[in-house]
Amino acid sequence: MKRIACIGDNCIDCYEETNERYPGGNPVNVSVYFQRLGTPSSYIGVVGNDDDGRMILDALKRKNVDVSHVRILDGKTATTRVQRINGDRVFLGDDPGVVPQLDLTEEDLDFIAEHDLVVTGLWGYTEPFLPILKSRGIPIAYDGSDHPFLPQCEVGMKAAEYVFFSDDLSDEAQLRDRMLSIRALGPKVVVAMRGSHGSLALEGDRWESFGIIPCKVVDTMGAGDSYIAGFLNACLAGSDLAECMKKGAENSALTIGYNGAW
Repeated sequence: MKRIACIGDNCIDCYEETNERYPGGNPVNVSVYFQRLGTPSSYIGVVGNDDDGRMILDALKRKNVDVSHVRILDGKTATTRVQRINGDRVFLGDDPGVVPQLDLTEEDLDFIAEHDLVVTGLWGYTEPFLPILKSRGIPIAYDGSDHPFLPQCEVGMKAAEYVFFSDDLSDEAQLRDRMLSIRALGPKVVVAMRGSHGSLALEGDRWESFGIIPCKVVDTMGAGDSYIAGFLNACLAGSDLAECMKKGAENSALTIGYNGAW
């Protein structure tokens, strides 16, 4: 069975209008969604030695995510302030806490290399380690969030086989230009997640688009991370590009039907 290593940031999502608090963070969410799809996952990162850090670790353990390589540091666990507007999550600001102190040891790198795929992203401070992992032959998926052209993203995208990013504002011509510039960095597959407009993917010279799975929208938190997990899980099972996009959309539709990422 395939195993997935998810590396990088974590946080507590704090909903200001309701005082709800949920564990989150791009690789954390993806690790949980892979478990939901039946694929074992590990999360590798750092948390603070506070109640929020314990909350994240306890929640991941309940989801059967391997947290054996999470390091607890002296300091504060990251938090993200969120507002929910008509079901759409809006980020208001964040405190990265100890996340920027991530430092993968040789033991960590050896552990990660035992997996079949690495998933990471822009806010995880993992870019210095990705060329090392690539040299060990492990495929990498990188999420550029909605800022794929920041300088550190170039490092991540050059190391990755799969690149995801979010863009629901550009028209399709602009979007295709952005995706072509990302493909020029070397990834095998580039996927733009477009919110209610669905997704657009580029594999080699092949373009593929997919819409959305109709559903009741309660909270869009984790929608993109769910898509990434669904897409990659199908990819690892040997599905073609169109089927991977469909599985991503189906997994996303499941997540946005409830409050919080998971």
